[in-house]
Amino acid sequence: MAVPEDAAELVRLAALMFESMGIDASDPVWRAEAEHQAQSRVGRDLVAFVIDHPGRAGALACSAAGTVADRLPSPVNRSGRAGYVQWVATEPDLRRRGAGRAVMQALLDWYEDDGISVVELHATSDGEPLYRSLGFTDDGPPALRRRSWLLPAG
Repeated sequence: MAVPEDAAELVRLAALMFESMGIDASDPVWRAEAEHQAQSRVGRDLVAFVIDHPGRAGALACSAAGTVADRLPSPVNRSGRAGYVQWVATEPDLRRRGAGRAVMQALLDWYEDDGISVVELHATSDGEPLYRSLGFTDDGPPALRRRSWLLPAG
């Protein structure tokens, strides 16, 4: 499990993930806020599983972070608690060696041990086969997103 001191490395790996998706992650304001939140929230409402980099002391090779949201209960989620997976990333030169699967399985086991039966994520095309192999599906109602800054003026 990650500790607060891993925050800078978690953000560095998250930036790699965002860059692989074509999202510019160089904004120092985002990085500072992400590091602050990771450091202050890990162990509270944020959990992350990490693997140390085998060749660089103090660096991480892989991470998977997750949060828990308290939603209203439903017939398929009676507690209303739901997990959301974020910041799954592996150093490019260490991919396809099982690290991503290991951190994801640890995170999913943690959710299950905590009684959280609904876990969601957004997948990149590279990550989708792994997530499907771990039981994620796109069954059910479509997930939609609204971003207010993208709405037309008026």
